[in-house]
Amino acid sequence: MPGLASPLTAAGAPSADAPSAASSSPGSGSPAPGPAAATTRPASPPPPGPVGDHVRLAIAGLAGSLRTTPGLIRGFAAAGMAAAVILAAVIAVAFSSVSGGLSAIGGTDAPQVTAATGLYFSLSDMDAQVGNVLLAGTDPALAADRPSYLASYASDRQTAYTDLQQAAVAAAGNVPAERQLQSVLVNVAKYQGLAADVLLADEPAVTGTAAAGTAPADPRPGVAASTAQAEAVGYYRQATDLMRDSILPQVNSLTTVSTAKLDDSYTAGRSDATTGAVTAVVAGVLLIAVLIAFQLFLSQRFRRIISPALAAATVVAVALALFTAGRLNAEGSHLTVAKQDAFGSIVALSQARAVSYAANADETRYLADPGRAAMYQQSFRTESQELASVGNVPLAQYEPTLAADFAAYQANNADIRFGGYLGAEFRNITFPGERAAAVAALKAYLSYEKDDHVLRTLAAANPKAAAQYDTSEATGQSDWAFYQYDNALVAVISINQRAFTAAVAAGQGGASGWNGLIPGGCALLIIVLVLLGARPRLAEYR
Repeated sequence: MPGLASPLTAAGAPSADAPSAASSSPGSGSPAPGPAAATTRPASPPPPGPVGDHVRLAIAGLAGSLRTTPGLIRGFAAAGMAAAVILAAVIAVAFSSVSGGLSAIGGTDAPQVTAATGLYFSLSDMDAQVGNVLLAGTDPALAADRPSYLASYASDRQTAYTDLQQAAVAAAGNVPAERQLQSVLVNVAKYQGLAADVLLADEPAVTGTAAAGTAPADPRPGVAASTAQAEAVGYYRQATDLMRDSILPQVNSLTTVSTAKLDDSYTAGRSDATTGAVTAVVAGVLLIAVLIAFQLFLSQRFRRIISPALAAATVVAVALALFTAGRLNAEGSHLTVAKQDAFGSIVALSQARAVSYAANADETRYLADPGRAAMYQQSFRTESQELASVGNVPLAQYEPTLAADFAAYQANNADIRFGGYLGAEFRNITFPGERAAAVAALKAYLSYEKDDHVLRTLAAANPKAAAQYDTSEATGQSDWAFYQYDNALVAVISINQRAFTAAVAAGQGGASGWNGLIPGGCALLIIVLVLLGARPRLAEYR
């Protein structure tokens, strides 16, 4: 509208002659031109350069255009399109962060923890099998089982190396975990050398001949079977001390490091989901406010009740903001189910398995090395309390005390008196079938603890019968009870593992498309609708 532009031009264009006219007007009091005047007159600022002129003129032109109806229409349209792009960018970044957290938890962090706990009980069982070989070497009745113990040792060793390889792959880039793994590798190699010494020293007690019920003679000239047995026990002490005092604590530390990394991924993912939802709502409110203001401006200026295109754009913006907040909240819930509900139980139960294998190995050590029986019995008691703590009670009272706590739980599922790894699981029961499986595992554990009491009572009266009872997998024997308990633990872990896998998959599936395609498409639609709403009104000024 030319009528609106001309006054601005007149006001905004100062006369180039004004300074000279002021200086030469009569009666102005200015001294006559001359040398003295030239030296006392202050220096004038340099005229603005061409870049400064362009910037000043652009700002003045923009301010002037926004005072016109077409300029305001263009301004509202530009603000709406910019807000749509900002909202799309916020959504894409938020979903990318949450999806990355889920991928880290499901793809690297959780497998690293699982590999570390698997390594723990594989190594524990390796040492237990060496103890079984040692027991078999002193008892002709067990000599026939020696090959199976050696086979189990070899299988555990292979499993341990597989777990080490998996842990190394999962720990790539995690410097503390990589250092722990390197130390574990070095010490496991040392352990295998000592275990080989045990097996070699124990060989004479097996290959010699003797009357039933007595130690076989050593086939090596000049070496008594009792001497070979003492050598084997000496090497076994070195091996088991290395395992118990160095290797297993290092593996446990590796589990702690890996769990801490998983916790960090979970915390970051939850924070990203919450922050993304809030930011998306704020950006959505900004976009909606711009669109509503645009709608009101057109309604007042052009006497139109509503612009269909802008109304549609507003509906899309509202739906996008609300659905984004809902989806990010759902992603946060998937993270919670995966980490807190499912993997929290997986970690507790996997550590329970690892400690259970260590306890079972201590039973074998208790029989294989009578000189250290008291130490290994105390170690078994400590590990039992790690599994399900019941207070400071002697080992003989442990199982009855836990049985009483279990009876209280069965009467009232909210009354969980025992702690430890099993207590952590009972406080985190979440999924269908999990309670029944956990109860079955605890019952099996109580049976195993009863059998341990039988074993120690038997060891005092008949050590050879106790050794047979300890190593037998026949129904009602100690190892049979242990593997029943272990299988029950695996069943509970499997329930949580399926829930974990499903939660991670659901989270990744729910985030699919939201890191680019969906918010980008909605932003493009809003931009098109804004342009469709502005174009007819601008056309009226052409």
